[in-house]
Amino acid sequence: MGKTIFITGAGSGLGRGAALGLAKQGHRVIATTEITSQKTGLMREAQERGLDMEVFKLDITNERDLARIDDHDFDVFVANAAINEGGPLGEMPMDRFRAIFEVNVFATLESVQFAARKLVKKGKGKIVFLSSMAGIITTPYGGPYAATKHAIEGMALTLKDELEEFGVQVATINPGAYNTGFNDRAAEEKWKWYDEEKNFTKAEDMKKQEKGLKNQFDPEGMIEKMIEIIPADHHKFRTVHPEKTEMQMKETEKERWDMEV
Repeated sequence: MGKTIFITGAGSGLGRGAALGLAKQGHRVIATTEITSQKTGLMREAQERGLDMEVFKLDITNERDLARIDDHDFDVFVANAAINEGGPLGEMPMDRFRAIFEVNVFATLESVQFAARKLVKKGKGKIVFLSSMAGIITTPYGGPYAATKHAIEGMALTLKDELEEFGVQVATINPGAYNTGFNDRAAEEKWKWYDEEKNFTKAEDMKKQEKGLKNQFDPEGMIEKMIEIIPADHHKFRTVHPEKTEMQMKETEKERWDMEV
């Protein structure tokens, strides 16, 4: 039986792929995009594929846009919208750090609060946070994004306990590093403010870290996993993909207990 699935940040990347895939499976998808031009592109692709999707612009940092969540009925709410920006935490301009928290943490929670009120009233439903491997693992110069995803992990675990008595499930999906362009664009951002004459972080160290972006996974595997998990009635609280990343995350958590300074 198909479900009604509301997904934010469906204008690009994994969110876009999952929205189209879920609609193809027969689910009623309400796909929202950050900006209007993304709406146009997603609507066109859905029409070309013969998919029935409702698409509209919803910037989760905009109060008027957020209010539109109340106008829709749904079974699953997917908090997918996010931005990414890299840079050394010891030197990153605080306006940039605050900006990524505004979207990935504060606005994300506010959107989830709209969904929670609706689902609690219904007495059933599910909220899925798109977290990341960065919710558990940290890497040099990826700290801004990792900090927001660590916050997502804390919020999701807390909400899971708080909403359970109301019949509302809460879960996370934690993708590994996928080649959607999301990580590449984030790595580029720090070069807009970094100044080798002023900053103590070495440019060569950051460029060396960026070489890891050449080994990202094909996003189709992650999209397939999202299409499987999002409408499912029962699954693990945290879904990590691929398995290689899951093992890496588990090993990292174990290693932290023996870390010394």
